[in-house]
Amino acid sequence: MQTEKVIDHIVKWLRDYATNAHIKGFVIGISGGIDSAVTSTLCAKTGLDLLCLEMPIHQSEKQVSRASHHIQWLQDNFAHVKRQEVNLTPVFDNLVAALPPVDNEEDRFMSLANTRARLRMTTLYYFAALKGYLVAGTGNKVEDFGVGFYTKYGDGGVDLSPIADLLKTEVYTIATFLGINREIIKAPPTDGLWGDNRTDEDQIGASYPELEWAMRMSDQGKQATDFSGREREVFLIFKKFNSANQHKMVPIPVCEIPTGLK
Repeated sequence: MQTEKVIDHIVKWLRDYATNAHIKGFVIGISGGIDSAVTSTLCAKTGLDLLCLEMPIHQSEKQVSRASHHIQWLQDNFAHVKRQEVNLTPVFDNLVAALPPVDNEEDRFMSLANTRARLRMTTLYYFAALKGYLVAGTGNKVEDFGVGFYTKYGDGGVDLSPIADLLKTEVYTIATFLGINREIIKAPPTDGLWGDNRTDEDQIGASYPELEWAMRMSDQGKQATDFSGREREVFLIFKKFNSANQHKMVPIPVCEIPTGLK
């Protein structure tokens, strides 16, 4: 990958898109993870306004600290970068208290994890409308188009996706080139939706390099029977997530009414 040229291309794409839409800048949620760190830095390099939101919901101290350090680094290195913390923990807790109890607490736990992402999306769009900004997405290619590892209408609810054509390993390459804080680069990827230390790999069952391999194999038309051992296991994991999450990755189905019925 021609890293510097890819960076320049994305920055120009962001600037041109915002300028053509008569938009003043971008708003982005900073999680303390690699994807939001890289995306926010690319947005900052446009020279347009950038509002970085910290939106903790029972967040681990390490994630909060990494996010804060990154925003400070952005402000030290780029003009037009502002920060805003919105503590969504009481909002989340009040919503949980208002919801009826369920029989299966594990199902409730999963629903509430996705609810965290949707509360953050709502907050991002509040500030986007207030400031006249675009919501910048942080999904990479494997998450967005491989395994669908994001929340529908949560972190998947964005105006534009600057790094969605980059594999996770490529995001790390760009992060190193940009000088992103080492604490972020070294931190295991996590969606931060569970209030504990579980990583993306814990949830998916495979690492991002493994998923990238499986995505390539799938694109080449390979089948599970073509592999054995760990390769077969990873390929099946990829296909399971890819199949289950197609509803996120394809357009919303529309019931088309036959002309004769109208």
